[in-house]
Amino acid sequence: MKRFSTITVVIVITLIISACGAEPVPTVNPVDVQNTAVAAAFTMVAQTQAAIPTATLPPPTETPTQTPMATNTPLQSPTAIGVISSPTTAPAANTGGDPCATRVLSGDLKGKQTIIRIWNTTKAPITVSLYLNETAAHGECGYRSYTLPKNGDVVIRDLVYGCYNLWAWSDAQGNKFNSSGGGCINNPDKWTFEVNTATVKFVGP
Repeated sequence: MKRFSTITVVIVITLIISACGAEPVPTVNPVDVQNTAVAAAFTMVAQTQAAIPTATLPPPTETPTQTPMATNTPLQSPTAIGVISSPTTAPAANTGGDPCATRVLSGDLKGKQTIIRIWNTTKAPITVSLYLNETAAHGECGYRSYTLPKNGDVVIRDLVYGCYNLWAWSDAQGNKFNSSGGGCINNPDKWTFEVNTATVKFVGP
């Protein structure tokens, strides 16, 4: 028991002496620790950014050339394919074409005479152009014009055998139309051309 007590006392004294002679452990300041950590973090970020390779553009493969500026070039006018002339009231002078196209039928035609009636069956006044094709026997040809009231007619007694073409038209408001027709006559009987809004009908005696 005494031995144990002596050892115990020696240990206690040794601890006291070492405690008295040792330097005190410094206390860690939390603010210093935080500042150190922040500084270390900034250092790591800077090192990381420095380690990133710099992106450089590749050298151009072609040498750019200066394109000349566009010049103000006037556009060419379109070439006229054809000119449509306005209709004239009077026939043009004959220049070597069909002489019948500009000839007015006289009242003294050569050839066998016949009778022709032109009947306007429409409800509007009309204008009719009657054209005689050139006859083989006497060479008579040309045209005449007639104006007829609605449901009106005209009987012509000084015409001759031959082939006739008729054109009829109306400019009346609400009744505008154009029609045409024809026929050939080879006897002295009365032949009729009936004008309607769609056609000119040739009717025998």
